[in-house]
Amino acid sequence: MKISINTPDEALTASSRSQPGTMDTIILCGIFAVLLSAPLAFGAVQLWARFAMESSAACLLAIWTFQQIISGELRVHDNPVFTPMLAFGAVVALQLTFGWTSYAYQTQLHLALYAAYGAFSFLLVQCLRHTRQIKFFAAIFTGYGGAIAMFALLQNLSSGGRLYWLRTPPAGGLIYGPYVNHNHYAGLMEMLLPIAIVTALSHYTRGVQKIAASLAAVLMAVTIFLSGSRGGMVAFAAEVMLLSIILVRHKRNRRNLLVGILALLVVALLVWMIDAGAVSRLASITSETQSELSGGTRLSIDRDSLRMFSHRPIRGWGLGNFPEAYPQFRSFYTDFRINQAHNDYLQLLVETGIPGFAIMLWFLIRIYKNAWLKLEEWPSNINSDLALATILGISGILIHSFVDFNLQIPANAALFYCLCALAAMEPRFSISRRGTN
Repeated sequence: MKISINTPDEALTASSRSQPGTMDTIILCGIFAVLLSAPLAFGAVQLWARFAMESSAACLLAIWTFQQIISGELRVHDNPVFTPMLAFGAVVALQLTFGWTSYAYQTQLHLALYAAYGAFSFLLVQCLRHTRQIKFFAAIFTGYGGAIAMFALLQNLSSGGRLYWLRTPPAGGLIYGPYVNHNHYAGLMEMLLPIAIVTALSHYTRGVQKIAASLAAVLMAVTIFLSGSRGGMVAFAAEVMLLSIILVRHKRNRRNLLVGILALLVVALLVWMIDAGAVSRLASITSETQSELSGGTRLSIDRDSLRMFSHRPIRGWGLGNFPEAYPQFRSFYTDFRINQAHNDYLQLLVETGIPGFAIMLWFLIRIYKNAWLKLEEWPSNINSDLALATILGISGILIHSFVDFNLQIPANAALFYCLCALAAMEPRFSISRRGTN
């Protein structure tokens, strides 16, 4: 069998000449189906949902491999994030091999989950090669985000604290949409909202499509505030600031900046009219921060996490082992089990040590470097549209991760890693505004 790894120029040439294959379409539909259904299964946090996600990834990878075998040529499109992903997997493999993990079974479970994230990202890069596929991706996820936001709004107004109007979470929680934790709903919206915004700004959409995308974006933004997630509000504000900076850099888009500002004013007005509680949650950010700095629970967990790290700075406690190792370091009394660090960066540092944390920084640097290069050409082609939508969503969730654990929720993490692969992907789509590739 012939094996070839496509360079960026070869990928662009190949994608412009070829037509989407049936298998590629099936794989893409499978990936989209998983990414869209996982949030509906309470974020895929339960074992059955995680197993379904992992099984789907394995089946889709098997289909792609079978396609390559039949064609007689293993053709792989490279991506800047693949090397850091493989390096991270090697770090976890070393933890298992040398017994550095405090509970090997948990590390094995989490390694399988991360392998599923990697498989989805890999297959997306291999199969997403045509402009029409990007347009389909944008339309589906914009419509999906708007539909989830509408569902969340209606459920919040009428369900009496029950998920899907039927289920009351046994451990309680501030439910919103399909999530038990309102912060994780906000995390999902932080990644979907930029897709709708960029779709509304894009030269590739016209008339009704722009209006529909704009309405979906406003609805998603409103529900971030109505969910009461302070981290989500801050992340949304950061996304808006980053978008404003990019718009200002492109002088011909200052009209879009004015439209964006007016839209945000509409969002703020709607929130104020619909739910004064959301406004009070936003206003409480300052007092909550002061409370945490004076000895709040999250700050205590942060300090305990740093003590955990100091005991194993290189080898870590093992991927997925924070809840297993934390009790011996807990410095305060509580009736609840602390199962996450409420800070994705600290949790990664504790579980995988300096090597894992360094790989994470390498991973993010490669993403932002490649995405920012494509943004230089915005809005002249669809590659820059894709880079803008993905980098805004990634930035939002990364900011939120300082105060929460969205990346420990499989549904959100799977979407995040797919967005990362798309953001870092080299330009491969038609740059003609009227291109139909």
